[in-house]
Amino acid sequence: MKKLILSLAATTALASPVFADLLDLEKDELTFGFIKLTDMAPLAVAYEQGYFLDEGLFVTLEAQANWKVLLDGVIDGQLDGAHMLAGQPLAATIGYGTEAHIVTPFSMDLNGNGITVSNEVWEMMRPHIPSMDDGRPQHPISAEALVPVIEEFNAKGEPFNMGMVFPVSTHNYELRYWLAAGGIEPGYYSPDNITGQIGADVFLSVTPPPQMPATLEAGTIHGYCVGEPWNQQAVFKGIGVPVITDYQLWRNNPEKVFGLTADFVDEHPNTTKALTRALIRAAIWLDENNNANREAAVEILSRPEYVGADFEVIANSMTGFFEYEKGDVREQPDFNVFFRYNATYPFYSDAIWYLTQMRRWGQISEPQTDEWYQDVAEKVYRPDIYLDAAQSLVDDGLANAGDFPWDSDGYKEPTPAADIIDGIPYDGRFPNAYLESLPIGLKGDQVVVGEEIQG
Repeated sequence: MKKLILSLAATTALASPVFADLLDLEKDELTFGFIKLTDMAPLAVAYEQGYFLDEGLFVTLEAQANWKVLLDGVIDGQLDGAHMLAGQPLAATIGYGTEAHIVTPFSMDLNGNGITVSNEVWEMMRPHIPSMDDGRPQHPISAEALVPVIEEFNAKGEPFNMGMVFPVSTHNYELRYWLAAGGIEPGYYSPDNITGQIGADVFLSVTPPPQMPATLEAGTIHGYCVGEPWNQQAVFKGIGVPVITDYQLWRNNPEKVFGLTADFVDEHPNTTKALTRALIRAAIWLDENNNANREAAVEILSRPEYVGADFEVIANSMTGFFEYEKGDVREQPDFNVFFRYNATYPFYSDAIWYLTQMRRWGQISEPQTDEWYQDVAEKVYRPDIYLDAAQSLVDDGLANAGDFPWDSDGYKEPTPAADIIDGIPYDGRFPNAYLESLPIGLKGDQVVVGEEIQG
């Protein structure tokens, strides 16, 4: 945990050119939670670069043990806000799991995740993966190469287990997406069975991100989907091989958000605007000048109070490269995106994608109208707050007007088939049509009853 020394903070803040025009803050001492992942970077940068101080905010950043503890901390007020899985505010608002109205005025990043398998599984997969002229495996790697491995495990009477970080995490949905695109059933949820393993060919379970490599090494799981640096850590430790990144799975997919309770936002509108300003500035710094600040960001993140992994491990993905097998280092400049491509804007269409995946796998147990998806997205994602903060930064000369989607209706242009591994495009305006287009998963009036899909 890192705390500000208030007297020093005040001195520093008074020297800032922004300080003279501070908002009338309803609350200026704040505690924010995060999980030890590289995509918490906007929080660490906003702290270390003094952007919170510029806004008159005295911030404490606290690492949390897991995503549930983090969410509970925001709901009960121990935390004022937090780095969150995008699915958490949505799930809480619709009452799946813990019920609370959580909103987000700021999306923290795009991409940033990978799927890793154990060395044993990789050796079994490799004969089923095409090679390039230089002998290295051809990417992206389809989950079809995993099918014969699962069959071999089944023949020995062994379940094939994989880890993901939380039931409503991007990682759960990305892992399921990859498996289903390869013809593998990842399992369903029902109101009576929340394991997500109904009808599964692969059994997915929750493992906190920092524990993924050790759990893989112990043989408890045979692979996992997680954010960085925990895929690269498996390579450095020599215990696993990343088979695909989420950039290869779905180019520039949405990732984490910054979440607060709706009550906090209603009661502290100026504070919310101020913290959003600071986070936008941090995101700009992370991506500006063709990622020129990334090595400095890696040094910050490698500190024990933040991610606490080795500099080299974090740098692998944060500085535009990704290592699959040892020595197989490939350029991936957009593996971590914090500001480019309107990464920080809270698009309704991003929210709707998460909701479609909840419906696809039975976490939303009943069919819903397109209007329902849109209404939920608008309750949780708050582009109005974001754009107000962005406009004020432009007015203060701290951001460029051309970097923000002022005229957006909240929906991205449809993601083209070429940008998604299964070749199925996504348009957030038509969630039910999208669900119908996916070969595996619930659609229409289908529901899970017992161990069966009906309808």
